[in-house]
Amino acid sequence: MSDLLSIGASGVSAYRSALSVIGDNVANAETDGYSRRSVTLKQSTGSFGSDPLSTNRVTSGGVTQGQVVRAWDDFRASESRVSQADAGRADTRLRWLSNVETAIDDGDTGAGVALTAFYTSGQTLSANPNGTAPRQGFLSTLGEAATTIRTSADALARAGQGVKAEASAMVEALNGNMDSLAQINNALKRAAPGSAAATSLSDTRDQLLDDISKQVGIDVSLDAHGAATVKLAGSSDLTLVDGNVAASFELRTATDGRLSLESTTRGELKIASPSGGALAGLVDVAATIAGRRADLDSIASDFAKQVNDWQAAGRTPAGTPGAALLTATGGAAGLRLTTEDPAAIAAASTDGTSNGNLAQLQSQRENGAENRLAAIVTQHALSVSAAKAESAAATTRRDNAFAARDEVGGVDLDREAAELLRYQQAYSGSAKLIQIARETLQSVLNLF
Repeated sequence: MSDLLSIGASGVSAYRSALSVIGDNVANAETDGYSRRSVTLKQSTGSFGSDPLSTNRVTSGGVTQGQVVRAWDDFRASESRVSQADAGRADTRLRWLSNVETAIDDGDTGAGVALTAFYTSGQTLSANPNGTAPRQGFLSTLGEAATTIRTSADALARAGQGVKAEASAMVEALNGNMDSLAQINNALKRAAPGSAAATSLSDTRDQLLDDISKQVGIDVSLDAHGAATVKLAGSSDLTLVDGNVAASFELRTATDGRLSLESTTRGELKIASPSGGALAGLVDVAATIAGRRADLDSIASDFAKQVNDWQAAGRTPAGTPGAALLTATGGAAGLRLTTEDPAAIAAASTDGTSNGNLAQLQSQRENGAENRLAAIVTQHALSVSAAKAESAAATTRRDNAFAARDEVGGVDLDREAAELLRYQQAYSGSAKLIQIARETLQSVLNLF
């Protein structure tokens, strides 16, 4: 009779645990990072010792509760992290390259239109070289061209500062994630395998790995306890997390705004070059912005020199050589008009022709700032177009990878409902068995 009670009690205990796990699954169906759990249940058959008459050697049957198991696929998890790192890099590049495209915009208010207006005003002045209004228009359009180039330079500088600020915040977050993962690794080594605590720690571990993979591309391996060893993708000698030891990243900024990363682990300093993740995208974009700023500085300096050389070769209405009209101290950010006096324009040539020098201005246009700026705008537009295609492809791959992972670890409420009914019936059956054992025992006792 006690065996019957034991069998029923084992069923009630096992199925109660299974129902509790299903309750957790339903409650956390929309929780990020949660993986579906299940309880392994095994049949425990009765057995006898060598002496069948000895009750001390009898083991009752029933249900044995095993480990709490997470629904997880390491291969699909690895694929999702790789695709997430690629998408993070592509999305970051697209976002910041689009900002740069706005900074060097060649639209109606862009530097290209202003430069065209300046050269057009030179043609207008050539028709009336001594007119006050054409001279004022010439200086006005030259000043506007300088202002728009300077505005583009300021916008690029702000974009560079924005990239640096975002990278700095991301490095800080990355260091925090790696420290947290090291602590989780330590806790996993102490947790009993298959326990509820171990499964919760594993969920936290995988969520941290997802967060880290958004920031940098990683390669991950798990030991027998589930503790993660994380290396920088493509750099087998640069370990980010090993057991309870985490690396520390530091952001370095060059004078031109380019970014680089350094990693320190156990006192050893190494250069880190992430191939994936948002940090890799920020490093790439910082280099692009530095290149665009250098190009714009070169255009501004050459434009100022061309205009000033042209001005020096001519003569003002007073018959004196023209003084510099532009200054470009510090590159594009320092491009400014030096005078607002229309009489300072050296429109005449040295032979006394009133518009002779203006013809030379138009000859500089072919390989001047106007065409060079248009080439940069076109080149950057192609870069943005390529970044859009890359981002779209990477996003699709990431979404598919996460969908495949969720097929294994995600919670399906219909499935949970079916499991709930099954375990409820099994629980009721076990409870009924205990009731039958109690009633039978009472009937036996009533015989005496």
